[in-house]
Amino acid sequence: MTDIAAARQSLRDRNLAPEAPQSTSSLPIPASIQRRDKRFPPMPRPLVTTVRKGNRSGLMESFLAEYGLATDEGVALMSLAEALLRVPDAETIDALIHDKVGGSNWSSHFGASDNKLVNFSSRALSLTADVLGDPEIGPKNALHRAIARSGEPVIRTAVGRAMRLLGSQFVFGRTIDEAIVNAKKPESIGYRYSYDMLGEAARTGADAVRYFDAYMSAILSLAPHCTAASVRDNPGISVKLSALHPRYEFAQRSRVMTELVEATRQLALAAKAANMGFNIDAEEADRLDLSLDIIAEVLATPELAGWDGFGVVVRAYGKRVLPLIDWLDATATALGRRIMVRPVKGAYWDAEIKRAQIMGLPDYPVYTRKASTDISYIAAAKKLFTKASIYPQFASHNAHTAAAVLHLAAEAGRGPDSYEFQRLHGMGERLHEVLRTSAGTRTRIYAPVGAHKDLLAYLVRRLLENGANGSFVYQIADEDIPASTVAEDPLGKVPAPGDTIPNPAIPAPLAIFAPAATPRAST
Repeated sequence: MTDIAAARQSLRDRNLAPEAPQSTSSLPIPASIQRRDKRFPPMPRPLVTTVRKGNRSGLMESFLAEYGLATDEGVALMSLAEALLRVPDAETIDALIHDKVGGSNWSSHFGASDNKLVNFSSRALSLTADVLGDPEIGPKNALHRAIARSGEPVIRTAVGRAMRLLGSQFVFGRTIDEAIVNAKKPESIGYRYSYDMLGEAARTGADAVRYFDAYMSAILSLAPHCTAASVRDNPGISVKLSALHPRYEFAQRSRVMTELVEATRQLALAAKAANMGFNIDAEEADRLDLSLDIIAEVLATPELAGWDGFGVVVRAYGKRVLPLIDWLDATATALGRRIMVRPVKGAYWDAEIKRAQIMGLPDYPVYTRKASTDISYIAAAKKLFTKASIYPQFASHNAHTAAAVLHLAAEAGRGPDSYEFQRLHGMGERLHEVLRTSAGTRTRIYAPVGAHKDLLAYLVRRLLENGANGSFVYQIADEDIPASTVAEDPLGKVPAPGDTIPNPAIPAPLAIFAPAATPRAST
């Protein structure tokens, strides 16, 4: 058994460690995968082919295939969604719409998608751009200018509603009761749900009370639907610690360890009473150490004994994911608990890069190559299968990652009842349906719940996370990309030992203003 204190110290030591020693040379990748023997590498390709042969892509996949971040129009839409609800006055909104809609070639996208809603959106955007005219030269004549001026209030309202409609496609319900109704049909064929009450961090005490009440209300609403004997067969809920306290920061540790611990404990006790899952979401890297103090304190609550529903989300793009799993296992074992751990590749990677640059840190707390994150995820999966106190919940939309998990489970002698897959609502439907029906695995759907004001921030995170042309979600929908490329082994994408592992396009925080790029050391 791993020593709790040793795991915690290892976790702290690796926060800003150089990236190279934690990539292919030292991550405990299974030997069968490193050898590229005949059992593992061919597996993801037929999985990609099977997914593509199925039903049409979901809306998110279709949307990203047409409007990914590699297109000017995709970037324009993401910028519009990100800024629209934060603009306070009509004049600035009109200028924003002129800038983001009026100058793009929307007509080239019409009819290019197999999704009718995407095509309809392309036509509507094209007509809007035509009315607005080219922002460089303005509408073509006086009549056109008059139409544009008179049409601006209509366009302003229509664009706002269209962006909310787009965001709503990726939110499972406006309220928890609506989401519960929407879940009935998928649950009837075996899917389970983990609900996330949308919202950002609490900025005031009133915010924290409102979020606490929303979580508690959701737990109480879900409780009558937790009818299975096992937590893993019941719905669950995900909780953000930052939503429960306005000063969730190390400088306020004394307050946090009293007030936030108590709020989290009350929610956990309510979840235990309902026999449902209760996951603590992962947040900023600089809050991880404090979050572990909170988790340890709540988990030690005597009244939580005998409940297997306490869970923690861990980010595979963080350099500390492996010692973090060791710490969670050691803590749970010492307390006689069995917990859930959900590894994710995750949103907010860009925020971690930016924060490290602003603070001038010696290095980043996250990997700077996507392939390194994929490798880290596989290493985390292997470690999770060795921990008797942990029920793994693998959140991924990537066929290679899914194939790796299936392979590792077989090597570890773990049956499909000993772990589960997870996906986001609106994404990865076909992949997880194939996993459920062909491999017999469990799938839980992460279902965001929230009102219109919370939709666009969530949509922007999904676009940033999956809109790049290297994203699996983007690539799976583009059949011009060969299955072998979509399912490419991440080990082949990382430089060989001795080469520079960090991404050369992302200089170290202290080097971003250097006259010439200063390569980071690979050792």
